[in-house]
Amino acid sequence: MTHPDFIIIGAMKSGTTTLAAQLAAQPELFLTDPKEPNFFSDDEIHARGPDWYAGLFAAAPPDALKGEASTHYTKLPTYPDTVRRLAAAGPAPKLIYMIRNPLERAVSHYIHEWTTGEIRTDLETALERHPTLTDYGRYGMQIAPFAETFGTGRILLTSLEGLRADPEGELGRISAFIGLETPPVWQSDLGARNVSAERFRKLPFQRLLVDNPLARSLRHALVPKALRERVRRARSITRRPELSEAARARLIPIFAADRNALARVFPDDPALGLCYPFLAP
Repeated sequence: MTHPDFIIIGAMKSGTTTLAAQLAAQPELFLTDPKEPNFFSDDEIHARGPDWYAGLFAAAPPDALKGEASTHYTKLPTYPDTVRRLAAAGPAPKLIYMIRNPLERAVSHYIHEWTTGEIRTDLETALERHPTLTDYGRYGMQIAPFAETFGTGRILLTSLEGLRADPEGELGRISAFIGLETPPVWQSDLGARNVSAERFRKLPFQRLLVDNPLARSLRHALVPKALRERVRRARSITRRPELSEAARARLIPIFAADRNALARVFPDDPALGLCYPFLAP
């Protein structure tokens, strides 16, 4: 089985798509397409077998460092078998865990689920009904099984805040960790990925009714503009939702305790300060 040299293991909505794109742009690195194979996490994908996974790396140049980026790998309790499967697959790759302010991550996660139609309530209600909005941002809990199984020496903690503050420096630190000998070049023309000022909820039969050029032409010809705009507003988030004071009061103790757990794994890591400004003295 072909083993990756490195894996970006999450966290969801923390800039992993941007980081993967920047790494893929380096000539000495190869990342899979699709970006997130989720092989070690998702049962139905893992059932495709090691040959399927190895095939994702078949196009890699002989001397390239090979990697992938699957945020499902740090989604406990949704995918409980990731670490066991990864450990059983062979030599452990270098692991990159990218995090961000967990309060901001929870809001971004909510927006993502709202646009896909998985969540149809307001943010406050969603936080009460969908614990994954919180759990996927409990970074200490998520990374502990990896640290216990593979050791902290094989894991690099990085953050969206760190990448934003010093893109070239942080990309260089990540690249050195995975073994890239040539200093990487930050590709400013790539921009941020998976970022949008306006989010739209996908509709049933989206490709047939919305993305189809013929349907778009008919819609513009037959549906009054005022009605089209009203529908557009109804399925869009034009302003980023904000956490209420009650929600913050409930979440902050959860994330404070988890930060302590993360600090036990990665003491004095810069990400601890960058990602938890709401805990600053």
